[in-house]
Amino acid sequence: MERLYRERYQGFTVKHFHEHLVRDHGFGWGYTWTKLHLQWAGVVAKAPRKGAHRRKRERRPLPGMMLHQDGSRHEWIEGAPALDLIVTMDDATGAIYSAFLVEEEGTASTFRALKEVFAQHGLPMSLYTDRGSHYFRTTKAGEIDRGCPTQVGRALEQLGVEHIGAYSPQARGRSERTFGTLQDRLVKELALAGITDIEAANAFIREVYLPAHNARFAVEPASEGSAFTPIPGVDLDEILCVEEERQVGQDNCVSYRTLKLQIPESPMRPHFVKARVKVHVYPDGSHALFHGPRCIGRYDKNGTIRDAKNAA
Repeated sequence: MERLYRERYQGFTVKHFHEHLVRDHGFGWGYTWTKLHLQWAGVVAKAPRKGAHRRKRERRPLPGMMLHQDGSRHEWIEGAPALDLIVTMDDATGAIYSAFLVEEEGTASTFRALKEVFAQHGLPMSLYTDRGSHYFRTTKAGEIDRGCPTQVGRALEQLGVEHIGAYSPQARGRSERTFGTLQDRLVKELALAGITDIEAANAFIREVYLPAHNARFAVEPASEGSAFTPIPGVDLDEILCVEEERQVGQDNCVSYRTLKLQIPESPMRPHFVKARVKVHVYPDGSHALFHGPRCIGRYDKNGTIRDAKNAA
């Protein structure tokens, strides 16, 4: 047991190590005996004394009443640069509904996470986040400017989900503690599985790590039922995206940043010159143009028309 810890599981917490001993090596001794023996042998240090007691905020009684979303930058993959882990979890149970690695946290990663959760579970009552610039615009005094929503704020308002901003790390204690657990366990599990790239890591997180994590750490809600709301008939792709208004130019094109989006022929009208249209930019980088509720063109990330006939 000592040799396994020194040679294969160095740095694991005793609890994490004991789970692997029981599951992977047929170990029969209990956790307390394992911890005391490793401490007696000098393999692991004794835990420091706990500080003064603080009363934790009570969890919401039902799943879906409040979700937490946050990102943590860390060297998640051994030997790779630091990446952001985007986590969306339930306040009532602590279950993680979505987690994946991206090069940089932002609007696109937020929409990706929200779509994963909303498509599977439905709409929650509220979303609790920090006051990052992709979540909120803030005044010079640091207050949230509710009159000038970000793209994320606009989408949540459109869906009827309350957006709550935290004002201190302590206010996000539940997600901060979860990240502490993930930085300890997930890094070691990825290394143990020999994973070296972000695609393989995300597949491992989704298919292997999250089910085991939720089985180990999620708790039963205080009340029976769910506060998630079904959303039949709602196209999340057209809400959980960047949406900006533009005017069509004399050449029947829309200028959007560095792109010229040519509007294809449409049976609705001969051209859209001077019309106000909305540009949708999706998390994968593709674009679409909407005139009112109708899509009049879809484009790849380079602005090339995707199947002009179907778009029309």
